[in-house]
Formats: sequence, C-alpha cells, structure tokens
Amino acid sequence: MLFKKKIIIPETHHGLLFKDEQFVRVLPAGVHEFYDWKQQYSVRQADIQHTLQQGVDENTLHLIDLHPKAFAEHMQLWETGEHEVGLLYQGKVLKDIKAPGQRGAYWLGKREIDIRKLDISTDCKLPKELARQVTATKEPLLLASTFKAITVSNIAEGHVGFLEVDGEQLDMLKAGIHVWWNFNRSIRVTTMDTRLQNMEVNGQEILTRDRVSLRINLSATWQVREPRKVKEALANHQDYLYRELQLALRTVVSTQTLDELLADKNLLNQQVQAIVAAKAAEFGIDLKTVGARDIVLPGDMKAILAQVVEAEKLAEANLIKRREETQATRSLHNTAKVMEGNPVLLRLKELEVLEKVTAQINTLNVYGGLDGVMNDLVRLTDKSKAA
Repeated sequence: MLFKKKIIIPETHHGLLFKDEQFVRVLPAGVHEFYDWKQQYSVRQADIQHTLQQGVDENTLHLIDLHPKAFAEHMQLWETGEHEVGLLYQGKVLKDIKAPGQRGAYWLGKREIDIRKLDISTDCKLPKELARQVTATKEPLLLASTFKAITVSNIAEGHVGFLEVDGEQLDMLKAGIHVWWNFNRSIRVTTMDTRLQNMEVNGQEILTRDRVSLRINLSATWQVREPRKVKEALANHQDYLYRELQLALRTVVSTQTLDELLADKNLLNQQVQAIVAAKAAEFGIDLKTVGARDIVLPGDMKAILAQVVEAEKLAEANLIKRREETQATRSLHNTAKVMEGNPVLLRLKELEVLEKVTAQINTLNVYGGLDGVMNDLVRLTDKSKAA
C-alpha cells in the first residue's frame, strides 16, 4: 500500500530533503507532500530567521559545494582572500565584519545580503566614514566582530602619536581618533606629550668647592619641539633630561664655594640651563627655565651660618648706634658753641626747657614776681606739698 508523507516547513525555515541520506533538493517554506512507502526520505530544517548570527555549518557548506545549482537561488555565498576584509550589509546597513581567508554562506530572505570586500594588503587604515560607523555601532553582532577586527587609538590634544606596524615605525599621528585593521599584522601606537611640562630634580646631595655638603632641589620647565627627532634618538626623553639636569647641577655646584652660591642663586640657574639647553636642543627638546627652589644646609652648617648672620647684624646695629651717638654729640657741641657767646639765646633755651618741665606739673607757685622768674631761683612745688 502506498504511504503519503506530509512535511510542513515554517516561514522562518528552509528544509533540506534527503533520500537514503543523499541530498535531493531544498524545500522552501510551505506544505510539501510526497509518497514515501519505503521510508526513504528525511528532512532537516534550517532556521533562516537568524542566518546572520548563525550562518551555516560545515556540513551545509559541503553540500553547497557538491550541489551548487540546487542552492543557487537560496544561498548567498561569501569568501575573503588572504588580504581581504569582508563587510556584510543587509538592507544597505553594515551588520558584520569577516576576517581574511574565511568563507561561509547565508540563507537568502526578504532583505538583500551584500558582501563587500576591502583590500588591506597595502593600507590597513579604515576610511574615515567606515571608522566612524564601526566605532559608534550599537549592533551586538557588529560590535562583537569589531572588537576583534580593529585597533583604535585616540590621540589627545597637545599630543602626537607614532604608529608601529610589525615593529616598523610608519607614521606620526596628529590629535584625533585613528582606526586600523589588525588582521595579519601587529599594530602598536605610542603617544608623546608636546605641551609645556615641569620636571622636579629633588634632594641632590652635592659638595661645593669648599667641601660643604648641600642638598639642592631643582625645578625645570621644558617642551618637546621635534617629536620625530626625540622618538628616533632617545629611548626615554624624560629620563635623559632628568640625568642631564642632575649632572649639570653637580658640575656647577662643585666649581663654586658656599658663599658664592648663596650670594647669587640666579647665576646657578643660568649656568645649569646653559649647559643642559644646548644638549637637549640637539634632540628636539626645548628647555625653557631652570630654577633652584631650595638649597638645604646640614644641621651644623646651619648653626654656624646663624651665628655668622647674628654677628653681622649685631655689628651692623652697633655701627649704626655709634653713628647716631656721634651725630648727636656733634649737634650738641655745635649748639653749646652758639650759646656760649649769646646769653639771651641761652636764657631762651632755659625757658624752653622750663616750659617742657612745667607742662607735667599740676600747680606752679612763683615768688618774687616776673623779676624772680627771669633772674632768681624758680621754686617748683607740688600742690599737696605747698598746702
């Protein structure tokens, strides 16, 4: 008796029909009926709704290779060369990125699938618009593939970047966002700050020419002027500048005495800057300013200097005092000479003194009238004593 078999393929699926485990054809969505009295037929259903996420497995790819005509109207095949990147678009929207040297297939649906290839053999940098797309995407599938496919470097304002591909320096980068394909190559980006910077050289123990041990803190401002020259010539330009400041400071201090250093600290700054600026300029670094912030003396030397300063100030105070005394004596001598030959002037001076004295007395008793005031003794008594 004949046996009629009914197969239903949902709208979100396609079916693969096999007879005796041999592929026959692709069954589209719908109801399919055929006679299978010997139970020779079987159907494998494939979900085409999530074809972008899942693609097809290796077994299906093998069937496609064996029966290309049977799958031609149902499948979109793709393959990337050794130096090609595949950009998968669905409905003109970028959905996925395919690595070089890969192949696969998608079930065709209502929305068109397009695979565009980019040659990255000579230029691995993404075009500006494509870079903006992939770095700003929120699509989970594209986001996952982008994470593996690209290298992103954001060069901040006031900095420059250096691009190294497989260990070879290729380009100097300006501020902004830069994106490269990282397939088949190793990409590394280093940055350099070209803004004005400050450097502290702290706690340098140095002997002066007269064998006094000092600790000096130095501060310097500097700026990278030629980034490419700095990158090519110096492994670490900050370490280089720090060491040169150290050496120059030791050289200058060792040729001066303690008194010379303390007398003019600006001279120390100028000498250190002159030495280091010339060397730094050869490698593209501009040394702007150098300043000794602190000159710290050992404890015993501090005590000695304190005594010296105290003695100097005391001697200076005594000298000023003697000058004032001499000037006062000379003035008094001159006044006495003038009064010596002028009795009236002397009497006026006495009355001036008397006026000053009486200003401090509450009661003044005068005996003998005006003539007694001018010629006789003047008796000054307190009011209480007079009573």
